[in-house]
Amino acid sequence: MSEIKSHEFEGFLQTAVRKHRLFVIYGPDRGLVSERAKQIAEKTGVDLSDPFSLIKLDVGDLHNDPGRLIDETNAIGLFGGERLVWIRGAANEKSVVDGLHAIAASPPDAAFLIVEAGDLKKTAALRKLSDSSRAIIAIPCYADDARALNALVDHELAHENLRITPAARHMLLELLGGDRIASRNEVRKLALYCRGLNTIDEQHVIDIIGDASAVSADDAVDAILKGDSAGFLHATQKIIASKTSIFLVLQGCLRQFQLLDVMRAEMDEKRLQPGQVMQTHGRHLHFKRKPTIEQALRTWSSDAIGREMNRLQTAIFQTRQRQSLEDSIAMQTLLSTTLQSARKN
Repeated sequence: MSEIKSHEFEGFLQTAVRKHRLFVIYGPDRGLVSERAKQIAEKTGVDLSDPFSLIKLDVGDLHNDPGRLIDETNAIGLFGGERLVWIRGAANEKSVVDGLHAIAASPPDAAFLIVEAGDLKKTAALRKLSDSSRAIIAIPCYADDARALNALVDHELAHENLRITPAARHMLLELLGGDRIASRNEVRKLALYCRGLNTIDEQHVIDIIGDASAVSADDAVDAILKGDSAGFLHATQKIIASKTSIFLVLQGCLRQFQLLDVMRAEMDEKRLQPGQVMQTHGRHLHFKRKPTIEQALRTWSSDAIGREMNRLQTAIFQTRQRQSLEDSIAMQTLLSTTLQSARKN
């Protein structure tokens, strides 16, 4: 087991990245997962501007080609040198787990592999593999604690030679912490607003900072399941304002429908009520979200869930093909899903 804990990461990043080849970065803080994956990618020494050296794939790219992960990792660069294969959006897909298992048995000599995943339970196959293999570096990313948030604030404000009063710091910390990228962007926005001043006070925080801890794809996904188009637009506006990619909502919506698919199948097979299925498959959900998921189980049939998953997977694939249209494709697809929910409700 090679797990890098939060307080060990900076030291590992500076001294040990190139001693390893395989990295699985996971956790509920999607922004921190993305940030640490980028930091590791930069430390590999691979030219990230070279499309022959850097291969970025969404997990959807592996569904119909389970051997592609192995092929890409073991491929030889066109002009030689080391390569980086970077997988985003993993959860517990068999194609990823099986491919990583085979690669870990014989790690590549001239390639690095980074897998970005969401929040993995201890029983998840991808996490169990990462925890048990010495060849894989597992990097869990949980919500920032007070120490990490203080360090983030100090680091960002130091760039502008700014100080912050204790009362303003306390207020600021109360508004941060849900997502590393959202938190960092909020502090940078505050620093830009106060550029040229000596000290940040409470009024400055009130004037400029939103509640970054509330920036969550879950809010948007719940609005989609309720068929609440106004709530969906409000949630996505918060996400966009925090400079967080709307793709996270598209990805989160697909995962929610995948969970609904599993739960609905068990309901139909065992003739259970939604509340009974929620007791086994919904234990990890926040209590505020459970009524929304339970209602969705009552209104969405297995066939309808399957059709919606296919549409969301297609949209994810299209965003990878046309990255310049990512926001438009995601918004159009998610609004369509919201309208479907509204009709069913």
